[in-house]
Amino acid sequence: MKKLMFLAAMMFAAFTTASAQEQEPEVIAEFQPHWFLQLQGGAAHTLGEAKFMDLISPTAQLAVGYQFNPVLGLRLQGSGWESKGGWPNVPTNEFDNVYKWNYVSAGLDLKVNLVNLFGGWKPKRVFGMNLIVGGAANIGFNNGEANDLYQAVKNQTGYEMEYLWDGTKVRPVGRFGLDFDFRCSDRVSINLEGNANILTDKYNSKKAENPDWYFNALLGVKIALGPTVKYTVIEPEPVIIEPAPKPEPKPEPKPEPKPIVKKPEMKTEIFYPIREVVATGSEAAKLQNLISFLKENPDTKVDVKSYADAGTGNAKINQMYAQKRADNVKKALIEAGIDESRITAQSFGDTVQPYSENDKNRVSIAIAK
Repeated sequence: MKKLMFLAAMMFAAFTTASAQEQEPEVIAEFQPHWFLQLQGGAAHTLGEAKFMDLISPTAQLAVGYQFNPVLGLRLQGSGWESKGGWPNVPTNEFDNVYKWNYVSAGLDLKVNLVNLFGGWKPKRVFGMNLIVGGAANIGFNNGEANDLYQAVKNQTGYEMEYLWDGTKVRPVGRFGLDFDFRCSDRVSINLEGNANILTDKYNSKKAENPDWYFNALLGVKIALGPTVKYTVIEPEPVIIEPAPKPEPKPEPKPEPKPIVKKPEMKTEIFYPIREVVATGSEAAKLQNLISFLKENPDTKVDVKSYADAGTGNAKINQMYAQKRADNVKKALIEAGIDESRITAQSFGDTVQPYSENDKNRVSIAIAK
């Protein structure tokens, strides 16, 4: 019976030694600053005394912006099409005369993502809400209907249009609103926006002793013009379950081993600012330390591997930067008196990213041993 139990224990130990626990790889998502494009169309309402539906007109908006981080973005927008006003009929007090004019508005908006501000950034979040605050210049033109209508019916209505204008008028605009993003993919989302625009009292040709307003409701698409997320997959190392060790016979005393003299080694990391290929400041001091080490240990050789960050530029440009970094380190070593036969210099461009932090990948790593 004892032999059977011992045999079963040995088989279990052999099985657990050969197997490993399977683990899911870890995926790290990192936000990427990017440009974006918005294309929208919808309806505008010019605040006035006529019936609500009589003052509805078409509108469109085109915007190009930059998302600096998950919370803050800035966009340059152009919008416009048509606005409307109502002419009162004094005897009946009904606004049965409606006139329209055209406008174009161009301005700058700050966008604050409220969901990311209060809930943190998540790359797969479906819904986003942005607060919009900005300003613009409103260019009004084609106001002929108001002028013609005034001349035709002013004697009948008895109503004075005190702020009639003609030609082209430019007025400052303050604007605020909200827009909502519904994510379709990392780069595309459906966008719903509502904004309010405030102007001087002269916009609709009528004097009301208060500012004029128009409101836009817009539906469209938002397209990121570059990657918005960088995914890094970290494969886990297998966890091996070791069996309990078998008792071994007591080893006989062995002679003391000879001491192992460890060969001197040195690792140097030289970091560069963006688009720089020559070590400066404290990074140049690291290079001098490497030169001193190589001179003090003439039997050692050095392997220089240079990289560029994948977050900027493109593969061709990054390969060029990495190669120049490797060549400049090698040149500095040779000029300091290190024999070229002791130096190996390689460029990996942005094909390999030794660090998870993007900016650290503008680096030359030299290992001397």
